[in-house]
Amino acid sequence: MLTSSPLGPLDGLRFAFGTLTVLPVRVHRWDRGAARGGMLCAPVAGLVVGGCAAGLGLLLLLLGAGPLLAAVASVAVPAALTRGLHLDGLADTADGLGSGKPAEDALRIMKQSDIGPFGVLTLVLVLLAQVAVLAQLYGDSWARGAVAAVASAVAARLALTLAARAGVPAARPEGLGAAVAGVVPKGAALGAAAGVVVAAGTAGASFGWYDGVRTALAVVVAVAVGELLLRRCVRRFGGVTGDVFGALAETSATTALVVLAFGR
Repeated sequence: MLTSSPLGPLDGLRFAFGTLTVLPVRVHRWDRGAARGGMLCAPVAGLVVGGCAAGLGLLLLLLGAGPLLAAVASVAVPAALTRGLHLDGLADTADGLGSGKPAEDALRIMKQSDIGPFGVLTLVLVLLAQVAVLAQLYGDSWARGAVAAVASAVAARLALTLAARAGVPAARPEGLGAAVAGVVPKGAALGAAAGVVVAAGTAGASFGWYDGVRTALAVVVAVAVGELLLRRCVRRFGGVTGDVFGALAETSATTALVVLAFGR
């Protein structure tokens, strides 16, 4: 519903949760203002998704399950809370990038319902990496594994905030990519990134200064890798799409986890 009324304090949160999760949140506004607020609130949605993922993993550990099963559960929760759309976007983007075809043909490949070999391989490797890291971290410390699950989910959604900044075009005139492309002012995007990095560092610092630095660094590296993928997609497709946003989220989440796997 288009509206020119002032943006309410909850409109951004409704947009973020209504478009980035399957949680029963009704989106009242679909205009650019609501999209701006929603993309700025994307890390908050990541905090909730990551909290649910960590919560299920900890519950299974408490009930006597091993770190591997807890890790699988923690990886499954974000997939379930997004109906697998981010993973689907990752697979479609991999197929589009790997096709070697012109932008128009690559975008058409990405819209097809089937998944090609590039997409399948990418999905398998990404999910294996996520499960492997979380299993390692849960095995070392339940609390550190939980923090990693939350931090990776927040980093994933922060990548979406940065990808929706001003100057990043949409590849198509329709779809989620077009709805949120360029809506976030660059200063606001950088401010959100700084806030998330500080928050991640603070959470990690509960285990010591080294863990604080490592957790903050994981978020920084995650969004840096996401930025590289974003630039590649913009050059390749002419802009962003909903699939690209999904690919950015999964790539950034995986990168954050991989960084946290080192230095123990």
